Amino acid sequence: MLTKTTRGKHFRLWGLSLIVTSVMALSACGSDKNGDVSQGSESAGNQPAEVKVTKVTQVTNWFAEPEHGGQYAALSKGFYKDAGLDMTIQPGGPGVSASQIVASGKAEFGMGQADEILLARENGIPLVAIAATFQKNPQGIMYHKDKYKDISELNGHKVYVGSGVAFWEYLKKAYKLDTVQEMKYTGSLANFVADPESATQIYVTSEPFTMQQEGVDVDYFLNYDLGYKQYGNILFTTEDYIKDHPDIVKAYVEASIKGWDYYKDNSEEINKVMQEKNPDLKLEAMAFGTKAQEALVYGGDAETNGVGYMNKEIWEGLQKQLVDIGILKKTAPIDEAFTNEFLPAK
Repeated sequence: MLTKTTRGKHFRLWGLSLIVTSVMALSACGSDKNGDVSQGSESAGNQPAEVKVTKVTQVTNWFAEPEHGGQYAALSKGFYKDAGLDMTIQPGGPGVSASQIVASGKAEFGMGQADEILLARENGIPLVAIAATFQKNPQGIMYHKDKYKDISELNGHKVYVGSGVAFWEYLKKAYKLDTVQEMKYTGSLANFVADPESATQIYVTSEPFTMQQEGVDVDYFLNYDLGYKQYGNILFTTEDYIKDHPDIVKAYVEASIKGWDYYKDNSEEINKVMQEKNPDLKLEAMAFGTKAQEALVYGGDAETNGVGYMNKEIWEGLQKQLVDIGILKKTAPIDEAFTNEFLPAK
């Protein structure tokens, strides 16, 4: 049974379990629902001056957790409010598609994976990545400690993984995993624990902590380091929203990045805020996740270009990999899929 601490939700099954035709119909209808609300303030002449605050919603990819730390920091510390945004964070969960919700106009911003953005675009859903809160995606393959030194050694053994998951299709081809016994991933780790020869898909910020608590020694391969280089927890919106409301997009991105900068040195404070939203996730687990993700968020290109930065070569490489494994049918202009223009100046 999936709980708010189960991390299998991040491994979306291909291909993009949206009903594309219905999403496009909703998207065509649009939703310019930027409800501006006025807040009175006193001008020099004691006359109320109207300050417009725009109501917006962002949909995350699961219940509140460290991977959303910057977003909740921006909300709780008033960074969104200071930017003129009346922000609602709508948590994801089983059966919640941020892509579909944003495409239909029911939310302005969403959070997902880079490969989701590319597949959505090929299916006519014009999503655009506007920041990458993770330079390296936390997806990986976990195994019992000291069992494997190379992922090719998984041949002949059971691997619990979602059917058709893009990163797994890449790994199978790149490392010739022809004789792996693919087992259905359900979110439970019981079968993995019972079989020391097996491996399972994970989020490196979560399941290793669960195993630590159960006294099971594990290690993992990070998919990014194995060559499947994609950004994680992409913030995205639609082409139309960027065109119609570039000022709001810029305000959202800048406030979000300010939140991530704050979270780096104040994670304990913000984790307590998130636990109020997701009490099933204990503070000890949050502390583990915060430490595990630090290099993934603030390392790499983020060291010199700031949190959220995206490299064109990474996007092009990912697109090529998805074409090579048949997830995408063809390449498309990659500059249309992402932009750094709304990131704070460095």
